Amino acid sequence: MGQDGAHAVLRPVGGGGEWRTDPDRVRAATLAERLSAGVQAANRRARRTVARALDADPGRPPQAVAGCAECARLDRERAAARAAFDWSAQTDANVLLRRHQNADHAA
Repeated sequence: MGQDGAHAVLRPVGGGGEWRTDPDRVRAATLAERLSAGVQAANRRARRTVARALDADPGRPPQAVAGCAECARLDRERAAARAAFDWSAQTDANVLLRRHQNADHAA
């Protein structure tokens, strides 16, 4: 909680948009409320992470996103490794492509 002129500025425990309210309408959260809000936020993050992981088939290589230069570069590296029968480098390229997609193309 912060102060912005005559308003208290609040934000949800798990992150999100801030809002302003009259400071007289705000009270400090109890320990139980803070713990509950923290657990709920952690559960939401975990559910999103698990849902994304379940959508990915680890046995199937990731597909490059059209129009993305980094995806195209990693796809070329993977193709070169495959052509050279370098399965370790091909796997490395798959891992890097998945990481890139999770970081930059995740919904």
